[in-house]
Amino acid sequence: MLAAITTMSAFAQNDKMNPIPTPKQPGAIELGTGKLPESTADEAWHSQYGSVFARNVSIATLTPFLPAKSKATGAAVIIAPGGGFRTLSMQNEGWDVAKALNKKGVAAFVLKYRLNPTPADMAGFEASMKQMFSGAARRAPATPQDPALALAPQVADAAAAFALVRSRAKEWNIDPTKVGMIGFSAGAMLTLQTTLYGKDVNPAFIGDIYGPLNAVKVPANAPPLFIALASDDPFFANAGFGLIESWKAAKRPVEFHLFEQGGHGFGMYPKETTSTGWFENFASWLRMHGYIKK
Repeated sequence: MLAAITTMSAFAQNDKMNPIPTPKQPGAIELGTGKLPESTADEAWHSQYGSVFARNVSIATLTPFLPAKSKATGAAVIIAPGGGFRTLSMQNEGWDVAKALNKKGVAAFVLKYRLNPTPADMAGFEASMKQMFSGAARRAPATPQDPALALAPQVADAAAAFALVRSRAKEWNIDPTKVGMIGFSAGAMLTLQTTLYGKDVNPAFIGDIYGPLNAVKVPANAPPLFIALASDDPFFANAGFGLIESWKAAKRPVEFHLFEQGGHGFGMYPKETTSTGWFENFASWLRMHGYIKK
């Protein structure tokens, strides 16, 4: 109980958004998908919850995290952090996930995809985020069935990431047929849209971590799908499980973990809930499918 109280207190103390200098991103590779024409503010970073976030991203990049060659399994994962397409949880849902995958022998690539523009000043940004996450916004949105309607730039970024990883597969000690994708919240939406509509993407497997579970039309060659969600998620826990049912109806592999507690955005945070175990569940699932060595 003391550990739980301490963790909750730490989160409460660190919930304020504080601007920080843009951190060094060694190895980040521009994906060449262009700059969003509607972007007017420079890319900016801030800290919150003991983690770091990026916003006003107008140029997409991919940052490789490679395991030791002696441990490499040949599998790779493109990671799409979440943030409502207005910000990116680069550390909790990006870099920390990549480092954990490296320990399992899996190459990881953090995708900093292009975002909807937000006010340049922190006060304006905070107000825009509060509005987005207001009571009305807590109803699960419908996932666009056509990426051209909403997510075309981000799907283009993800497709470019797959193309880059496969083109340098030999250099990075990767099997080009073993490249998957995992996304968190908005990143989960992007992962699904990329899988369903990205041109020549064909991920080997995908992970949907606390994303919406709306029903979709599943292609016959849909990849194995891993899903993790907390039953107390305020955004996506109360809209049914159509995505799981869609995958099952198409007779495609799907695994679903519904945690009693965890809320939204738990990622790699050390919370005192069983949702913290999602990563080891995911790693076990990858092992079951042959992407991690036994």
